[in-house]
Amino acid sequence: MEIDNKVTLVQHLDELRGCILKSVVCFVLCSIVVSTSAQSIIAFFAIPVGKLIFITPQEAFVANVKIALFIGFFISTPFILYQIWKFISLGLLPKEKRYVYIFCPISLIFFILGVLFGYFVIVPISMNFLLGFSTDIIIPMITVDKYLSFLFTLSFSFALVFQLPIVLIYLTKIGIITPNQLRKRRREAIVVIFVVAAIVTPPDMVTQILMAIPLIFLYEIGIIFSKLAYKKKKLIKRF
Repeated sequence: MEIDNKVTLVQHLDELRGCILKSVVCFVLCSIVVSTSAQSIIAFFAIPVGKLIFITPQEAFVANVKIALFIGFFISTPFILYQIWKFISLGLLPKEKRYVYIFCPISLIFFILGVLFGYFVIVPISMNFLLGFSTDIIIPMITVDKYLSFLFTLSFSFALVFQLPIVLIYLTKIGIITPNQLRKRRREAIVVIFVVAAIVTPPDMVTQILMAIPLIFLYEIGIIFSKLAYKKKKLIKRF
């Protein structure tokens, strides 16, 4: 029995190493492909602000590397998640696997929606507000490095916060929370949402509010989905 356990452990380690290696190779290949079009991608990202500048010799090069890595990671995310699932599924029960089959694709969709919402909705509004303080004396000269950091931070933050309904449904499924608890704790949740928005967004009230409002909306959606999941769970237990 001990020999079998050792063999199983070695097999798991080999599987983990294989998953990590495949994920890294996919990420590197995607980043290399993206790097060939980095300039065009930067031009597309710069549309909300116009022209960007760089103030250090290496800044433009670093910006191209950031674009390659960020977009490469974004493109390779489905494959990386598949590799993670492939490894984790070895130790899951059939019921737990069924939850993963349901939640993983939905989570990926919400992740992509969060990125798109952050870039196409929040970034333009934020830039219009922030650049509105420019005058004849205060002239905006935005560096490519700072702008990309601002863009990636907002987009990735919204990708994460868009997972809120999925988290609430999952917690309901495993019995940690109920729809009634979510409704009763709505006020506390709103306070937490504004605190989170203040932490993950740049230090201006408009961007914080722009993140808090969708989060509150997602929380309400989460309550609705949680209620449906809770009813289904009770119905299954009854039979």
